[in-house]
Amino acid sequence: MNQDANHEDFIRCLTESQTRLYGYVYSLLGDHSLAADVVQETNLVLWRKMDEFVPGQSFLRWAFGIARFQVLSHYRDQKRDRLLLDSELVEVIGRESELQAEGFDSFRLALRPCLKLLAPNHRSMIEQRYFHSMPIAEVAERCGRSVGAIKTALVRIRQQLGNCVQKRLATEA
Repeated sequence: MNQDANHEDFIRCLTESQTRLYGYVYSLLGDHSLAADVVQETNLVLWRKMDEFVPGQSFLRWAFGIARFQVLSHYRDQKRDRLLLDSELVEVIGRESELQAEGFDSFRLALRPCLKLLAPNHRSMIEQRYFHSMPIAEVAERCGRSVGAIKTALVRIRQQLGNCVQKRLATEA
């Protein structure tokens, strides 16, 4: 694979991982503003170490490892604040978050075909509400239904998706 393709693949992985990377760092810091700052620093380190990433390996696991070190660095620099977690606890929480992220990937892969099985109007409601973070009132307006009807429909659709995902995960195991 040529270098341009490697860079494009790296940028795609980095872009796709931002939400989970932020969630991971936030779980370790508990502060949105600090998490955003540490994620920015983590992105800089990931960019600088781009050539160290081995294609085919878990990008998220590699990024989480770097993010954990950035969080520890932040704690070291800010240790005057007595409310901060110690580095040992950060390690434990970090490893647990990495395991959960790997489980999330399995869940996400099982969810894709389940979404395709939905009726088009149900898939549209799910996409509007959860993919585009549209308020329920706006989803109701677009669908020409009441807010209550949309809430009820979303509960049923989520149950249907949950059952489908559980079946898929069970057959994979």
